Amino acid sequence: MESVTFPNGSLTMVGHLHTPEGFDPSTRHAALVVVHPGGGVKEQAAGVYARSLAEQGFVALAFDASHQGESGGEPRHLEDPYARVEDVRAAVDHLQSLPYVDPERIGALGICAGGGYAVNAAMTDYRIKALTTVSAVNIGTSFRRGWYGTAADAAAVPTLETLARQRTAEAARGAEPAHLPYVPAEPDANTPRDLVEAGDYYLTPRARHPRAENRFRFTRSVSRIFTFDAFHLVEDLLAQPLLIVAGGDAGSLWMSTELHGRARGPKQLRIVEGATHMDFYDIPEYVDRAVAAAVPFFTEHLTPAPADAS
Repeated sequence: MESVTFPNGSLTMVGHLHTPEGFDPSTRHAALVVVHPGGGVKEQAAGVYARSLAEQGFVALAFDASHQGESGGEPRHLEDPYARVEDVRAAVDHLQSLPYVDPERIGALGICAGGGYAVNAAMTDYRIKALTTVSAVNIGTSFRRGWYGTAADAAAVPTLETLARQRTAEAARGAEPAHLPYVPAEPDANTPRDLVEAGDYYLTPRARHPRAENRFRFTRSVSRIFTFDAFHLVEDLLAQPLLIVAGGDAGSLWMSTELHGRARGPKQLRIVEGATHMDFYDIPEYVDRAVAAAVPFFTEHLTPAPADAS
């Protein structure tokens, strides 16, 4: 693994590039962009998958989202879905610039919200030839309708009213920018099981990282998140092969099944019974099962083009 930087417009992105053991830079390889969850950094789940996929022969790039981790962008702690989709495209740009990457054999794997971002990027970037989601989350829909997807979109209105008041306070009265946590630091009886487990992942030595601070800018982020739909036009624009991996006991499963139902191209849905949303972040049993599904999928769909017989 080596640390790399690459441009994303005026920003500088920072990533970890994982290569296979015995890597030969004189030949061209299939490569994967690995997109981290909301609130994560490249050293956490994305790095776990990038490392595992590199062990299976792929070049794999895990990177910090713009405005987060080591990547550039102000304000800090911004969760902007539209910027995060552009981050994926910038990561593809970087892989295509590497002499040892076959520019026609690039795929993407996204975890949690990173899965939704990868789907949205692939719909308008056909350089991504194959796509895998793991514990996929459509962040905009999830924020509006709740973790289980049972609320109406209009349930977002009270939060938007609070957002308007807070933005006025910050802009007109000099209030300090407000932040919200990605996962509750003190869950209660009403906290979904997946988010309790997310706290165990992000906020304990299990996976805690100093650059994953469990907070995002309230006004600047939520106004963007609430209007975002990662799956908008997926029926019409997502043509690439799609592999969806999710836990049978995940409260987020409805987003994976919705994606599978709406996608019209080649698709596979792998539901792992007994697994929760967070199990796929770092629990070896479940990471290994996701990787075991992803490797043959990417191998099949990122094969070299046949040589021109003429």
